[in-house]
Amino acid sequence: MGRGGQTLARVAVVVRAGSAPMVWLGVLAAGAGLVPEGLTGRRIGLYGGAALFLVAAAVVAFTRQGRYRSLAAGATRAARGDFLQDRAVTVRNRRRAHRWWLLLAFAAAAGSAFAVPAAGGLLLAGAGTGLWLKARLIGGRERAAETLLWVPVDQVPRGRPAGPRMRAFRTTGPAAGDAAPGGARRR
Repeated sequence: MGRGGQTLARVAVVVRAGSAPMVWLGVLAAGAGLVPEGLTGRRIGLYGGAALFLVAAAVVAFTRQGRYRSLAAGATRAARGDFLQDRAVTVRNRRRAHRWWLLLAFAAAAGSAFAVPAAGGLLLAGAGTGLWLKARLIGGRERAAETLLWVPVDQVPRGRPAGPRMRAFRTTGPAAGDAAPGGARRR
């Protein structure tokens, strides 16, 4: 790293990092949640879970989009001395930092099956899907502007790249880094 440089992580990768574990743990909890009859019965649990899935996906995907837009509008060019963090490192660090929250959410989703079968798991899967959609929206913004959005790693409080401490994103050209717009692996 050069003098005065910071380590930067892709905004879309930070947002997307938790989506896959949330979806898979949610699907697993929903599947296991179909075993007990529950207080409401499986049918009501599935219908309620499907509604919760859709609501959670929409709320997570579209929450704070104005903040993301304003941070992207005020973005500054990344300095020459800044170090761009690999996608795999960002994903690994984000997942490690939140693994206990994921396990707690899985336990709560699986435990809720005794009251409302599959609903908690589908809620967790919906939140993960919402994160994936949010990363796709950020990727669309990156494609339209032909720039990639980055955030200093030390300024991402508790997994929120658009948190109150964040002043502006950094930008690079579309060929920088090893992740495509939206945070997916570059092919």
